[in-house]
Amino acid sequence: MAKADTADAAPPTAKLTLMTLTAMVVGSMVGAGVFSLPRRFAQETGVAGALIAWAIAGTGMLMLAFVFQSLAVRRPDLDAGVYAYAKAGFGEYLGFFSAFGYWASACVGNVTYWVLIMSTIGAVWPALGDGDTLLAAVLSTIGLWAFFLLIRRGVKEATAINKVVTVAKVVPILVFVILALFYLDTSVFAENWGGADYAGSLFNQVRGTMLATVFVFLGVEGASVYSRHAKRREDVGRATVLGFLSVFAVFASVTIVSYGIMPMSEIAELRQPSMAGVLEYAVGTWGEVFVSVGLIISVLGAYLAWTLMAAEVLFVAAKDDDMPRFLRRATAADVPVPALVMTTLLSQIVLIVTLFSEDAFNFALDLTSALTLIPFLLAAAFAVKVGARHDSLTKGGKASARELVVAVVATFYTAFLLYAAGLKFVLVSFIIYAPATFLFVKARREQGKRLFSPPEAVLCAISVAGAAVGVAAVAAGWISL
Repeated sequence: MAKADTADAAPPTAKLTLMTLTAMVVGSMVGAGVFSLPRRFAQETGVAGALIAWAIAGTGMLMLAFVFQSLAVRRPDLDAGVYAYAKAGFGEYLGFFSAFGYWASACVGNVTYWVLIMSTIGAVWPALGDGDTLLAAVLSTIGLWAFFLLIRRGVKEATAINKVVTVAKVVPILVFVILALFYLDTSVFAENWGGADYAGSLFNQVRGTMLATVFVFLGVEGASVYSRHAKRREDVGRATVLGFLSVFAVFASVTIVSYGIMPMSEIAELRQPSMAGVLEYAVGTWGEVFVSVGLIISVLGAYLAWTLMAAEVLFVAAKDDDMPRFLRRATAADVPVPALVMTTLLSQIVLIVTLFSEDAFNFALDLTSALTLIPFLLAAAFAVKVGARHDSLTKGGKASARELVVAVVATFYTAFLLYAAGLKFVLVSFIIYAPATFLFVKARREQGKRLFSPPEAVLCAISVAGAAVGVAAVAAGWISL
């Protein structure tokens, strides 16, 4: 029998190598998003806009990857990256918001995985629809809790499975790119160049793709979230950059080569996963089956990685007294079970909400991206503070001018993404953020601390007001799910 959970014991921390950390980054980045890219981009823009969008997203996310690499070295005292950087830079309440927002984004993102799996199977089992039917929700629920039991067995076992799955799922994506290049029709590619069938300026076309690019790059911070498990601290930064560079070319290639297979207006109408429809158009039915099998492997691997990271954020936040004490409990196998239960429960709730959504997959995808932007923005802004001045906690002396420039660019990029997300998803994010303050209050009361400082009270009021506006907008139909 497994040993009982305990709040006070310090279980041995599993130590992960550079290869395993890199696999965690790649495993969390290569998930549902890459298989949906052809349709998402074709709905917004043509080849020219896609190239510009990937140039912007690639540069911005590379700057974020460098930020996490730099902070892992400069502030080795901080674990669980995104959350810890926000707290160190801007105080406990914003640190709490960052931890909760990052965790919530992971939970919502996990729902997109199950929706896409069910939509994929729905191509041959119509009762599953686009992954948003009652039967699909029931089967997804079984999957949610089956993975809970798997991860409950231990971190080492789960990360070992993830490493194998990461290799298995990259192969069909690479095969897709190679086959698409072989069947690429230059005349179709040229017709799709300008996106003439779509209204709006090139700027608006590019802006429309931004949340999709954020979603597929989520996970770039994966090694930093799991930093307390690294054998060597410097491996955290190396794994971050290696993971990013490994998948960036793949993501951009999947998008661009699809424009050379079929007209963008037809790509925009494909059911998800649209990559399967593109390959079917090129090579026949076996292409759809091949991609669909690869998707299921990919998505299950990404789900495993994201569930691990989500639970880790809650666990470390509780260890730092920023979440209630019950979340700091872990088993002898180093599994934070209460945090894992909360992660699975929120995913379950969001899964139920998708039954009432007009487009379950795209809504969950965009909401995941929007929830992540505030934690990313705070982490980048903290890197600016670290670069602008040196303190005794910063390792290696004053930051270089290059590090400061990288941090500034990353900050402006994430701020632009918030603008690109639009008011709709900012308000819906507040609906999720505001109730979380109850957890912050509970943690403060457990420690006998003052609930809010004056600045924190103002931030709390803003979040509650935003949530109220968001609820009113949904109720009135101004915002559709």
